[in-house]
Amino acid sequence: MKKEKNYDFLDRRREIHLPARRDITLVAAENEVEVDGSWILAANPPEDPMLKHAILDLQDYFLVSMGISLKIAGPAQNPDSKMILLEKDIKRKELSRGIYSMEVGNDQVRICSSDARAVWFGALHLEDIMNLREAPFVERGTVVSKPYVVVREVHSGCGIDEYPDGELNAIAHAGFNTIKIFIKGIDHTTRGYCNINDVIKRAAKYGLDVSFYNYMPSFKHPDEADAEKFFDSIYGELFRRYPEAVGISLCGESLEFPSRDPATTGKKWVDSVIDGIPDARPSPGWWPCEDYGAYLGCIERAIHRVKPDAEIIFSTYNWGYADLGTRKRFLEKILPKKICVKVPFEVFARKKLKNLSCPVMDYTVSQVEGSYYFKTECENASRLGIKLFVTTNTCGATWDFGTVPYVPTPYKWIQRIRVLGKAVADWNIRGFYETHHYGWEPNIVIDLAKFSFRSPRMEDMEKLLEKLAIRDYGHSAAPQILKAWRLWSDAMDHYVASNEDQYGPWRVGPSYPFIFHPNITRTMVSKEIKFPAAEHAHFGSAIIKTFYQPYENANQSPGPLRYPVEIEELEKMLKIWNEGLACMDKALKVMDLKKIKNGERLAALGRFIRNSIVTVIHIKKWWMLNIALQGSSDRAFSLSVLGKLEKIAADEITNAEDTIPAVECDSRLGWEPSMEYVCDKWHLEWKIRQVKNTLSEIATYRKIINL
Repeated sequence: MKKEKNYDFLDRRREIHLPARRDITLVAAENEVEVDGSWILAANPPEDPMLKHAILDLQDYFLVSMGISLKIAGPAQNPDSKMILLEKDIKRKELSRGIYSMEVGNDQVRICSSDARAVWFGALHLEDIMNLREAPFVERGTVVSKPYVVVREVHSGCGIDEYPDGELNAIAHAGFNTIKIFIKGIDHTTRGYCNINDVIKRAAKYGLDVSFYNYMPSFKHPDEADAEKFFDSIYGELFRRYPEAVGISLCGESLEFPSRDPATTGKKWVDSVIDGIPDARPSPGWWPCEDYGAYLGCIERAIHRVKPDAEIIFSTYNWGYADLGTRKRFLEKILPKKICVKVPFEVFARKKLKNLSCPVMDYTVSQVEGSYYFKTECENASRLGIKLFVTTNTCGATWDFGTVPYVPTPYKWIQRIRVLGKAVADWNIRGFYETHHYGWEPNIVIDLAKFSFRSPRMEDMEKLLEKLAIRDYGHSAAPQILKAWRLWSDAMDHYVASNEDQYGPWRVGPSYPFIFHPNITRTMVSKEIKFPAAEHAHFGSAIIKTFYQPYENANQSPGPLRYPVEIEELEKMLKIWNEGLACMDKALKVMDLKKIKNGERLAALGRFIRNSIVTVIHIKKWWMLNIALQGSSDRAFSLSVLGKLEKIAADEITNAEDTIPAVECDSRLGWEPSMEYVCDKWHLEWKIRQVKNTLSEIATYRKIINL
């Protein structure tokens, strides 16, 4: 396979309709209709811009993916033709926003709604059906399709806050209906200047709404005399400038204010150190302050005076660790009534390993049940009539492995999708926030969600997964692909979701540096090193902690107690993951030639993750050995520790070298939108140089011991 250069993956993203998807050996079943070259494409009314767009998209799809050239014609002029008819019928009031009917007869496939956007998404679903069937066949009958949740939100997958037309088209084809923009000011996003109204207009052509994610500072107490004017100048002005935007998401960590609640510092977290002494109280962004409701109320009024129907969504993520009574009181007494609540699915889930507390600290698919925080927050919000959104990560990406396009553990995702189904039914959830700034990439998890988040749902998701395996890897390879996916899903039972790992080796992968703790220095500088990242990256190295150490938490057992148990779990994970890679090797040997590139990229993804597991095991052992070394006064013991550190360092060099072929196979590996590349070939070679330098430090320390 040709080696990819950085960003080559973007070429694949621009290819919306994949070529030659049809399996010409297939024959339509008795209950299926076959679309062939005698059919036409028609829209009613033909002048509707959304229907025009949908017709042109279908024409391109049939030509590129199915090898069929279809003529576009008016239905009235071709009454006797077999046709795919896209129809907007304003009389069909029951088929309102997002709902469409698909009626399939011998001579016609009719997709109808009173909402042109729903017709567009119905046309895209027709493509999905044929892709899954690998032929232009569709079952006879009539179905009415209704969205499972009203809003499905996603960030760009081609670059943070980058939305060229190709990306917008890909997002619509993936089944999402709302894009998020990190807003830092008027026409200002994480990328700098952005013509946001242009993005909104272009997104509408693809049936997509635009909602903001707030990064605008507004550090003012609501009781100050000029508060209303101040908040209007920020949030009111935002919706005066962008009246077509549908809403904004707020989050405590990016929305601090000078609270007067004595339970908090009343300051930004970066300013909460006085005379070098950190204030032990939380900052106002990390605690449900008594006056937080008044603060949010100022924002809500500023927005709703300008755009009454704007959806304002507040995430309670930053104090999900608080006790139930405190959180319940915030929803009941403090949160303004016109604001929605967003809750992450898995964060703060309680987890025990051999009587040790190892809670989930951030996003991970290893947690298939919603956390206690998630369940109780949803129960209380629903009881109070508060509209609910959930951070689901059902794009397939999490912080489990921060620079991979998705986590290939579909049986775990199936479990999550089923739990979310019950949650929607129980608590009337309005929307899913399906990815954070790590974006999205086309993958099987998105396909599972696409067929599950609309009615009629495909209940047998395991059967659907089998069809997806055949579609992407072929009949011969599918059994081994399914075995690999099953093993990798099982391996996640042993995953460790701690802050030091998800802000360290899990975040970047095998390029993570190994720092020798003893400080042999004449300059007395810290051993922490700045991870090399692109200057234009939004976060870059700011969210990567290179000096590995436990980040202790009040709800978590200390690192020295956890690490031996976590290593034991990770070694189980590694063994199972390698068994999945062995299945991949078998699959590649029998895979259809036209699908072999899919298989090679999946194998590269599996290899990258396997090597990330190795790095995490090594770094935990590395930390324990460094701590033992610095606590030892026995020369012989210290020398033996140095030998073990040298062995780990050598193994990590080999591990990094083994990862280079994976990132050259798929240039999406090692990249994340907010960090840019942090585990490409260059960074892996940088890590090798860094570890070799560490080995020279160890050699020097050996000389010091022997003085």
